[in-house]
Amino acid sequence: MEIRPLSPAIGVEIMGVDLAAPIDDADFARIRRAWEENCIALFRGQHLDEDQQVNFAARFGPLGRVVNESDPLKLGHNPAVLYVSNVRVDGKLTGILPDGEMFFHSDTCYLERPAMASMLYAMEIPSRGGNTLYANGFRAYEALPEEMKRRLGACRALNVYDYAGNPTHRAASLPADVKQYAHPVFRTHPPTGRKSLYVNRLMTWSVLDLEPTDSAATLEFLFDHQERPEFVYEHEWRPGDVVLWDNRSCLHARSDFDPNERRRLRRVTMLGEKPYA
Repeated sequence: MEIRPLSPAIGVEIMGVDLAAPIDDADFARIRRAWEENCIALFRGQHLDEDQQVNFAARFGPLGRVVNESDPLKLGHNPAVLYVSNVRVDGKLTGILPDGEMFFHSDTCYLERPAMASMLYAMEIPSRGGNTLYANGFRAYEALPEEMKRRLGACRALNVYDYAGNPTHRAASLPADVKQYAHPVFRTHPPTGRKSLYVNRLMTWSVLDLEPTDSAATLEFLFDHQERPEFVYEHEWRPGDVVLWDNRSCLHARSDFDPNERRRLRRVTMLGEKPYA
């Protein structure tokens, strides 16, 4: 097994590992440590069925369960598996988040216990676009002015998700029944003890401890700051890629692509703890 940096901004590429085969405890510990310290891990050239992907993901902790309502082919038989797909059968989608650009976000940050990690396995990829961008929350926090770290150190931000609206763009208004939860603006990453900037353009609505005008200006600054090019890696998918990312320490976004081309990936999510400052 070889582990090397994926980009100057974030991540590692882990080579010489077949995720469909058993991985001994020592090698798995190396994989987990490299991933936790670098936010994302890439494994290329994998050939995984649903259960093999789920078995590897389950070594990191308990898995989320999903209802595959957008799956008319009934391809998803494992309750931990969700398809990210724009493929349609008889006019019906076979997965979630089909088309369009998606702003930076952290998965399920609007829940009391957001997802610890997410894992995507690429099966069908468009010829151009549909890339995933990853932003390093550790580095974004560390690069903030010290005065801002002090001012926001005890603040919480309200994170929301409007299921009835467009899941790829920020809502223009906040529905009364929207799923929401407030988490620290800066959260501690339990495995490393490092601080991460934990707000995002898609789902963070306000800083509860600030006046509305101050909150809006502060968030706009933080969004622009965390998306700076020196913190971001853009992944161009190939079939067989597996990317594991840590929602506690990084954000992700998606670039646009031609909706007439097929894009199909398989996702598994690992459950997490309640964030703390």
